[in-house]
Amino acid sequence: MSSTQKITFRKLYRYFLVAVTGKETEFTSGSIRKAIFMLSIPMILEMMMESIFAIVDIAYVSQVSVNAVATIGLTESVVTLVYALAIGLSMAATAVVARRIGEKDQEGAARAAVQAIFLGIFIAVIIGVFGLMYSREILSLMGGSPDLIAEGHGYTKYLLGGNITIVLLFLINAIFRGAGDASIAMWTLILSNGLNIILDPIFIFGLGPIPEYGVMGAAIATNIGRGSAVIFQLYILFKGGSQIRIAVSNIVLRFKIMLNLISVSLGGIAQFLIGTSSWVFLMRLMAEFGSEALAGYTIAIRVMMFTFMPAWGMSNAAATLVGQNLGAKKPDRAEKSVWITGKYNAIFMFLISLVYLLFANSIIGLFTDVPTVIENGALCLQVVAAGYVFYAYGMVVTQAFNGAGDTRTPTKINFIAFWLIQLPFAYLVSLYLDWGVMGVFLAITLAEVLLSVMAVIWFRKGYWKQTVV
Repeated sequence: MSSTQKITFRKLYRYFLVAVTGKETEFTSGSIRKAIFMLSIPMILEMMMESIFAIVDIAYVSQVSVNAVATIGLTESVVTLVYALAIGLSMAATAVVARRIGEKDQEGAARAAVQAIFLGIFIAVIIGVFGLMYSREILSLMGGSPDLIAEGHGYTKYLLGGNITIVLLFLINAIFRGAGDASIAMWTLILSNGLNIILDPIFIFGLGPIPEYGVMGAAIATNIGRGSAVIFQLYILFKGGSQIRIAVSNIVLRFKIMLNLISVSLGGIAQFLIGTSSWVFLMRLMAEFGSEALAGYTIAIRVMMFTFMPAWGMSNAAATLVGQNLGAKKPDRAEKSVWITGKYNAIFMFLISLVYLLFANSIIGLFTDVPTVIENGALCLQVVAAGYVFYAYGMVVTQAFNGAGDTRTPTKINFIAFWLIQLPFAYLVSLYLDWGVMGVFLAITLAEVLLSVMAVIWFRKGYWKQTVV
């Protein structure tokens, strides 16, 4: 290694340490590339931890039964609706908090954070009641067989019933990211998913006085892990280890701020409801081809999360940079940040797509030895990966809109790509043209490519720079 390479490596290592410890908090001046690095590294590590847990979780559950894996697939297609609400509200929280931080208004950021948490609790309680009361009916509606419902309804009951841990974990981490405290969000998720990974085998297979709960044990472990992380988040917010510190005087309802958050989040919620409801439809469509096809699809989606999460990490960095720089009255810097982040994301996703295209069967084979499951999962990986480079830019640009508080534009794009194109195409090609699961996978790729092209065209118009939050 040459002396120049050693200097570059030491510099990158020093930046890495600064990024994960959160010592860098100024992102509206200086090098844009450095700002992207400082925000992206903890966000990528945060999302990778989430995807590692998803992989480990499905590896444990796949040892229980094919029905157990399919139960997770059906339940999580419904839980994505919870994610839609949580992420929609989180986008509003990130946009408003980032804008206040860019304006150097820490008190305004704290007030916005409290109102966002109030809204999150309200949403989670309503969903939790339905999850506790109607877990069997939910699985039946999704096309689950009687034996699948009998084995898996406990997982659905506890995961939806305890969804407040999911909502608050997403929401408070979004507040941290909007403030530029990406390292705190990272450590929170490491705590959450580290506990999940430890507790999963204990509750699934039983250990000592803890009985064997099967697939339901995965939901119990998730609630404990994420609940512990939420307690840690609240401790940081009140203790003051973040750019935002919540005082007791902040814990009051402020309807003007709440209505502003609701206004911004409605576009975000609609945006993700459109996207996630399409995934629910696709999961229901996959159920038509049997539990083994459904299990292969579920494993493939979990594996793809391993690459989507780091890519989302870079995209979230772009959202924070856009929000803070618009608050600092630097729209050109905000735009430049998006294009640079998009380029880095495209390089990353291209490399990952090559891995999936070449080694799909081997990757799915790590989680199951059922030939039909491997065949369906590998096909899903290969077809969807073909559109990864396009989607890399689409993810970044979409999050840039959200970071600016312009959540309505991505909503329109999602509506066209998913509801007008993806769903009709998947239904007609897979069932009427009898292409089977291939029709579903092609519909996913087609929609993601179309979404990305439309997002870039709309972003270039520049209307997002005029958004007020």
